[in-house]
Amino acid sequence: MKMIVAIIKPFRLDAVREALAEVGVSGMTVTEVRGFGRQKGHTELYRGAEYVVDLLPKIKLEVALPSERVEQAVEVIARAAKTGQIGDGKIFVYDLDQTVRIRTGEKGPDAV
Repeated sequence: MKMIVAIIKPFRLDAVREALAEVGVSGMTVTEVRGFGRQKGHTELYRGAEYVVDLLPKIKLEVALPSERVEQAVEVIARAAKTGQIGDGKIFVYDLDQTVRIRTGEKGPDAV
């Protein structure tokens, strides 16, 4: 089992969610986060004063999948999240040692 964590632009969430649903991914966790990478933020003008916004709003998606489905999901996320602009995000894949469905006690891929 693997855990996919993707950091994407907020306005790409619906496209990514729909693309994952089309390939049979039925569950995910979505969190609103803030961060920066190479973008290093940007400056904005508010009521005549310039200020630095160095933590930009992003969306963090977490998806647990059987190992054999990970490559397809990563490709789908990358394709749906891509705008071609700086700050499109990152995808991380982690090993998932154990999964347990609390309600039934199912373990492993059956718990997802």
